Amino acid sequence: MSRKEYRDLLVINKAYDQQMYLYQKHKHSIRGKIVSLSHPHVRPIARGKARGAYEFRAKISAAIAEHGLMYIDRLEWEPYNESGDLQMQVERYRDRFGHYPESVHVDKIYRTRENRAWCEERKIRLSGPPLGRPVSTAGIDKKILRAKRKQERRDESIRQAIEGAFGVGKR
Repeated sequence: MSRKEYRDLLVINKAYDQQMYLYQKHKHSIRGKIVSLSHPHVRPIARGKARGAYEFRAKISAAIAEHGLMYIDRLEWEPYNESGDLQMQVERYRDRFGHYPESVHVDKIYRTRENRAWCEERKIRLSGPPLGRPVSTAGIDKKILRAKRKQERRDESIRQAIEGAFGVGKR
């Protein structure tokens, strides 16, 4: 038996054991379920998008520093909620460069109350709108409002760099 055949036999055996467990226990899911014999480490990630209900790829927590280098702080094949990675990533930034970043430009999932409070304690500006209802613009000075919107656009354009890096990485 070749190495590949032996590896495939081990994967098939594990998949069989998982299916038998699901059948005997009358369950519908199991942690670490094998969905591909050729890539047994890949797990389905529910996305809820129109193109497909699931994606089959790794989840990555990454950061791009001011100088343009991308740092991968976490790579997992199992699904998880990335919002818990923000503090770890900012601490790693501090370890690399000796100081906290002035601002962090993140996706919506990272803008939790806990992450906002943690960043506020360290005087780190977290990009994006504040939680809750939008503030009425009636009593706000137009110059301040214009500057705030300009900052939001700048933050979003900076955040798009990581989206581009993810696109390149998927290819």
